[in-house]
Amino acid sequence: VRLRVELDGETIVKMDTEIGFLHRGFQKSCENVTWTQCLPYTDRLDYVASLQNNLGFLTAVEALIGVEIPDRAKYIRVIAAELHRIASHLTTVGALGLELGGFSAFLYAIEGRELITDRVTELTGARLTTSYGRVGGLNRDLPDGWRSKVEKSLEKILDYLTEVDALLTRNRIFTDRTKGTGVISKDDALDFGMTGPCLRACGVSYDVRKASPYWVYDRLKFNVPVGHNGDNFDRYYLRVLEIHESVSLIRQAFEQMPEGPVLIDDWRIALPPKDKVYGSIEGVIAHFKLVMEGIPVPPGEIYHATESANGELGWYLRSDGSGRPYKVHVRAPGFQILSALGRMCEGRMLADLIPTFDTINMIGGEVEQ
Repeated sequence: VRLRVELDGETIVKMDTEIGFLHRGFQKSCENVTWTQCLPYTDRLDYVASLQNNLGFLTAVEALIGVEIPDRAKYIRVIAAELHRIASHLTTVGALGLELGGFSAFLYAIEGRELITDRVTELTGARLTTSYGRVGGLNRDLPDGWRSKVEKSLEKILDYLTEVDALLTRNRIFTDRTKGTGVISKDDALDFGMTGPCLRACGVSYDVRKASPYWVYDRLKFNVPVGHNGDNFDRYYLRVLEIHESVSLIRQAFEQMPEGPVLIDDWRIALPPKDKVYGSIEGVIAHFKLVMEGIPVPPGEIYHATESANGELGWYLRSDGSGRPYKVHVRAPGFQILSALGRMCEGRMLADLIPTFDTINMIGGEVEQ
């Protein structure tokens, strides 16, 4: 991203946000592979929280097919998505502290994020680009002993978050640099199409998990923190509060999660078990057709959204009945938020651009699909 800034002394008079340096052709790439083969492309949207992209896309495909995944898979999806929400928020909070001189806060936050990354690696086999889900459920069940490791990691993360809170929230330098800077009004935020923590910091209580519940969010208890001032401090502190809510959601999901399969038993959608592939002609045929031709998604179109770390992650999908998407469009939250950056910064000091850019958590992969 490049910011062309017109200054009057140290005051930003006008700012033009230029993108286009990272464009990957996401939509056309997805339209030339099978539905399942889109997954590695979704990993690389918001690569700090790739599981949320994976699972959001799969949920949209499943809604287009009209298939219901097993309950256990729904709970695991909640756990995975909330782990990456914590990782994303810790990254944002840590980077903000670092760029305003709070190096210790950065180290605590990134140490917490590394704990999440370790657990995600055990779950998916990859640190960053996970490709863990499948249409109809998940690639595999939880590893042995993984729940215990996650619970210990969450305890440590809450300890780290307490340190970050103590170092930043009442720090005179930090509050002077964040309170009253990067302000955007509720009406302007809505006009730009902002969602997620950046919109909630303006006083709008909109969260897709509450407004249009998916998976098992309607069975779990959680609050949606809301700010008042729409400034950098509110965007920072909302993320601190949301980490606590995510920890609670993960713990509830572990408690409620039933035993059972994590993938539907329908060979038109999910790959058959290996013993069936090796031991039956039906298994070989089903495996071959799914790999070579893809899942035959019924003709139609759909828009389906989930709540990613940065806001509403919406998918417009269109199928012509073949095993490859006819159209894939993602409404990633970062583009709308980045579009409002000029409104947040114009009339403010040049130095205020740094914390403002941090609190919108611009991720290039989702802005320039």
